Amino acid sequence: MKPSRLFAASCVALIVTAMTFAIRAGILTELSKNFALTDTQLGWVNSMAFLGFPVAMMVLGLLYNSLGPKILLTIALVGHIAGLLLTITANGFWGLIISTFCIGFANGSVEAACNPLIASMFPQNQTTMLNRFHVWFPGGIVIGSLISQFMTSAHFGWQWQITTMLVPTAIYGFLIFTTEFPKSANIETSTGKNIRHLFTPLYIFMIVCMTLTATTELGTQQWVGRILQESGASPMIILALGTGLMAVGRQFAGVLVHKLHTVGVLLVSALLAAIGLFLLSKATGGMVYLATIVFALGVCYFWPCMIGFIAEYLPSTGALGMSLMGGAGMFAVSIWNPIIGHWIDQHRTAAEKAGLSGSAVELSAGQATLSNMSTFPIVLIVAFGVLFAMRSKLEKGAHTR
Repeated sequence: MKPSRLFAASCVALIVTAMTFAIRAGILTELSKNFALTDTQLGWVNSMAFLGFPVAMMVLGLLYNSLGPKILLTIALVGHIAGLLLTITANGFWGLIISTFCIGFANGSVEAACNPLIASMFPQNQTTMLNRFHVWFPGGIVIGSLISQFMTSAHFGWQWQITTMLVPTAIYGFLIFTTEFPKSANIETSTGKNIRHLFTPLYIFMIVCMTLTATTELGTQQWVGRILQESGASPMIILALGTGLMAVGRQFAGVLVHKLHTVGVLLVSALLAAIGLFLLSKATGGMVYLATIVFALGVCYFWPCMIGFIAEYLPSTGALGMSLMGGAGMFAVSIWNPIIGHWIDQHRTAAEKAGLSGSAVELSAGQATLSNMSTFPIVLIVAFGVLFAMRSKLEKGAHTR
């Protein structure tokens, strides 16, 4: 068994996951034209990725102990190949619906397999290694965005953009079939015990927090183009700047985790995310990029540190606990997305009634929506502040389990 090789396979699989989000976003206009789809239909197509992801994490999280990470990654591989090929050969709305669900299910399968696999392989360094693994979600988004931008500019069809993802898919498939997987020696493998420990107050508390951290990060990223289109800054540069900083930050998370502990990192992250959203709700022009840097540093560690917290402080929940955390986060994003859209519509109407017109209406609506969204990290500051005050008790509890 070679942990470094399995870690590499996990990272490549996560790159595929991220590329599916980035490239699909880049080809939406072409899909709309080619298949005569309305924005509502495109919305349903996109929602299948967010539905397939938590479904896979919840179902396969329950089956992790009996199936093991190799079978789960094989399921991910089959899902990615099937989803990509079905997308390439789709001839309408329902073809895209089915193919996107397959891809979403494959993406969730990657997380369901790899989070507990990495926690098991690196028991003394769980949160640090989970951060290094999750480098490749923002990293993969940057890769996918650049590929999509280049191929669109070079007038390659959307099918060719989808085809590029088969290359990293083949690479992680080769790695998982040519590497020996370990037995789960460092996480709880009794599914009954896992389920019992899901109903502890601390786990329920963290699930609620996960819905807020995921929405703060992914909800803002998904709407950044729409919200900041009239701010005087380029939405695509904002996205690339934010995701690039997140990738770098996660790579060097070990130093912060060592000094501040996982809970301390989460508390500082919530503070920076709140400040970043406040600045974004006020900034225009070049100042938007500075606000983006602050926000990116805030949300950078949310997802991996939340999963790492469960691995460190609630190990009895096992792979199931980690999978349900990820599933809850992604499901929350799907729930909050239409609400965020409603806020934009609501604030646009208010701006028009106040006498604004043209781009001023969109800027006002976008900034007011960002102000609303700052509520999420503000609540998290309080929540993580309580956890930080209890950190000694948490450490003691983790060591006695």
